[in-house]
Amino acid sequence: MYAGQPWGKHQNRGQTRVSTVKETVSARETFAELYEEYMPKVYRHIYYRVNNTQVAEDLTSTAFEKALTNFGKFSSDRASFSTWIFSIARNVVIDHYRVQGRRRQILSLEETTEADQVVSGDLSPEEELLKSEERQRLQVCLAGLSHEEQEIISLKFGAELTNRQIAKMLGLSESNAGTKLYRAVRKLRDSFEEPENG
Repeated sequence: MYAGQPWGKHQNRGQTRVSTVKETVSARETFAELYEEYMPKVYRHIYYRVNNTQVAEDLTSTAFEKALTNFGKFSSDRASFSTWIFSIARNVVIDHYRVQGRRRQILSLEETTEADQVVSGDLSPEEELLKSEERQRLQVCLAGLSHEEQEIISLKFGAELTNRQIAKMLGLSESNAGTKLYRAVRKLRDSFEEPENG
């Protein structure tokens, strides 16, 4: 038998192991649900920043790998999951550009917009051409924004974050984040509406 070792001690160890396994399974299920909910938004946010489908897919994968690895350290008392995952995604993009040695990123909506559209076949060839030209103009206008303006627009419209979430992520007050977003959108709209030179 188990000389000198009471049965209760072994039983407690077994219960601890079972609890740990249940917590691990529960954490994996929770993470899988969060992944399903946030992956498209994280992808769009990253795509807005890198303007390349393959790179955006790779960086989204990296962001979620880091999140999964550190999920045990995540605390909803300190930040919401959305703030946490977008902070990770933001750092992954910063690291990507640091490795690439690039200072300026080009922001693009073209591919994301096309990917989000449902192909309806309702548009005539002329309307399709007009839409394509508008997307190209929008790309040029977005590229003309500052790094901060590109980032705040990608967080709002790519990641679909609230002004409060954006403020927390960027270390701004909520009203300051709202003001910066308003100015960036107005600048983008004014630039888009300017008659083309030429």
